[in-house]
Amino acid sequence: MTATAILDGRPVDASDPDVLACLLARRLTTVLGADVAVEQLTRLTGGASRETWSFTARTGDARRRLVLRRDPPGAGRFLGGHPEGMAWEAAAIAAAQTADVPVPLLVDSGTDLTVFGSPYLVTEYVDGETIARRLLREPQYASARESMAAELGRTLARIHGVALDAVPDLESHDPLEHLLASYDAVGEPLPTIEIALRWLERHRPDPVAETVVHGDFRTGNLIIGPDGLRAVLDWELVHRGDPREDLGWLCVKCWRFGSELPVGGFGTVDQLLDGYAEVAGTRPDPQAVLWWQIYGTARWAVGCRAMAERHLSGRAPSVEMAAIGRRVCEQEHDLLLALGLPAEPAEYGPPAVESDLHGSPTSADLVGAVVHFLREELMPGTEGRLNFLARVAANVLDGVGRELRLGPEQERRHAERLARFGVTDQAGLAAAIRSGEIDADDPALLAAVRAAVTDRLAVANPRYLSHPG
Repeated sequence: MTATAILDGRPVDASDPDVLACLLARRLTTVLGADVAVEQLTRLTGGASRETWSFTARTGDARRRLVLRRDPPGAGRFLGGHPEGMAWEAAAIAAAQTADVPVPLLVDSGTDLTVFGSPYLVTEYVDGETIARRLLREPQYASARESMAAELGRTLARIHGVALDAVPDLESHDPLEHLLASYDAVGEPLPTIEIALRWLERHRPDPVAETVVHGDFRTGNLIIGPDGLRAVLDWELVHRGDPREDLGWLCVKCWRFGSELPVGGFGTVDQLLDGYAEVAGTRPDPQAVLWWQIYGTARWAVGCRAMAERHLSGRAPSVEMAAIGRRVCEQEHDLLLALGLPAEPAEYGPPAVESDLHGSPTSADLVGAVVHFLREELMPGTEGRLNFLARVAANVLDGVGRELRLGPEQERRHAERLARFGVTDQAGLAAAIRSGEIDADDPALLAAVRAAVTDRLAVANPRYLSHPG
């Protein structure tokens, strides 16, 4: 599917970078009231749900670094699907700025598809770092790391202090109903999610007054410098709701990137809540924040599968989206850890002997050869998004290689586990949990689900099993 826009009175493909540069120059000339030339237009690697482009807008001798964010063609809002999402994001950025929340300066935004082929916003470029592995490890950010958890707490309190009428018409929904609807819409029932949904129903915290909720406040969506937080990005999931949702989402294990520290890898929950209380005047209940952390983990499991569906459906073919689908088991693993079910080491029999029908090289040999090409030949000669996608592809093929080696024994064990409950697939087991035919607290069920998730993770990302949780 192409992103159709209108240039000089005729339809054009806005997915073409050269065309997009012309569209940007035309629009910014109108917005800024002076002739603009667009230079160094580059698509950035981050952002699976939206496209992000950096560029320089030149007016005479003056140059200004800007960023374009737009919806990809044919894609709806994450776990929803609302064309007004970009308008909400623009309004939220403007309102947050007045509340002393660090955000990029908004230059332009709109939902007219003829401008750039999809809803969009343009902001000032903010210098700093977003990549978690650098922020959590490199020495120049050591000082920022020490105070970051409390600083993020103060920032969230300011976001939650934004007047609701400053961002009008925001959605509000019951979180469990919304999660269940999103999960059912994906169409792939999972026993782990069914177990988590039952736990969330039984332990739901008492409600609090609704506020503006960022919706995706976590490491990766924050620009940080050696001096601290510089900007909060990616407001596309902004909505009305329980402010503790943002606090719990920041503590979801996958946003710690291997760190033992629960608040985005930066610090402790006490530091986060103490910082929040400095601005808000009240300190949220840690148990309620934990509930939202578990909710957020289930939400991200569903979100990963929903993004994979964009690839599987053919709407947005992408190795990145396909790879994200195999990350669902990471979130299942984290859910089970949070519910007190650690992984047990899996024991496998000898690898299956490959048939000699196709000779050599074997399937595993071919996978290894392509991985070697991607890592040793393609990646050193590329940069930017192509380099990123080559790394994703190599990681995907690593998983395929592990599945070729471990899969036959895993499938045998999987069939045996399912047979004990009188079902033949995961969907049948999930349905039995949903109906109450199998108790979600049944120790035999929990052991079987735990073993299945461990097997999936041993293929998809075995290193994740050793991440602190």
